[in-house]
Amino acid sequence: MSSLYPASRPRRLRRTNALRTLFQEIEIQLSDLVLPIFVEEDVSDYVPVSAMPGVVRIPESRLPFEIERLAQAGIQSIMTFGVSHHLDAVGSDSWNENGLVARMARICKDTVPDMIVMSDTCFCEYTTHGHCGVVHDHIIDNDATLVNLGRQAVVAAHSGADFIAPSAAMDGQVQAIRTALDGAGFQDTAIMAYSTKFASAFYGPFREAGGTTLKGNRKTYQMNPMNRHEAILESLLDAEEGADALMVKPAGSFLDTIRDIREATHLPLAAYQVSGEYAMIKFAAAAGAIDEWHTVRETLGAIKRAGADIIISYFALDIAEQGF
Repeated sequence: MSSLYPASRPRRLRRTNALRTLFQEIEIQLSDLVLPIFVEEDVSDYVPVSAMPGVVRIPESRLPFEIERLAQAGIQSIMTFGVSHHLDAVGSDSWNENGLVARMARICKDTVPDMIVMSDTCFCEYTTHGHCGVVHDHIIDNDATLVNLGRQAVVAAHSGADFIAPSAAMDGQVQAIRTALDGAGFQDTAIMAYSTKFASAFYGPFREAGGTTLKGNRKTYQMNPMNRHEAILESLLDAEEGADALMVKPAGSFLDTIRDIREATHLPLAAYQVSGEYAMIKFAAAAGAIDEWHTVRETLGAIKRAGADIIISYFALDIAEQGF
């Protein structure tokens, strides 16, 4: 008769909320989260991003107020994206010492010196064509772009950025940036590499948020989402080149990749819950199809459980203000 009843009953540890909390394996802290922000120059008012409910482009004139507000809410780390009105073929405003990249970093650090500022280092928001580097004969010139990435990184570091976060997906970009930073005396400025960045359909809403003008795609330099081994290789190459932290982008569709890279390296690992992931949750919740906060908690928990130490998420401020 006793064989009908299980000796092991995992449900015993789920019986009450206190027990469930006591035995919960994964915890998500606000300090684990990085909030991406979009800053637009030469505008006087906030610009809502229709594809990302709750996200706005911040007027540069309001950036000090917003940084103070974020700090008061408990946000400790931000990643800056500029919406430039000074575009050219190579994105030269991004390495202008008085350009938008430099001003964003200076404003953030002058306003809240303890705020960790990660400067997204790329050219898609600063070029007329919207690609992430120099274009020659309709092809991205990898090595010419490396030179410009170094220039932008030095300007961002000089302006106070704590992290350079290169997202251009050029071969050798971490080594080029490390060399440029060290040569300019910024040995202590860290690099968070977008080390495994897939050519993903989930970036769609970002184009509106960042004001990019791209026609076409970035498949020649961002990774094929179907490739697992190449994904690991890309991150290991960036580690060899001197990255201080690695990243997988997007996060939700590549939990296996997060786990693979976590097992292959001891470097800190970030994962970016990108614009499309954010938008899907927001729109589904608005339609009554899902519960937003349970879904946010579950998706962030999955990213952390897969092995990410840091999560870059547009939900970070909502979490700071409302909790889980």
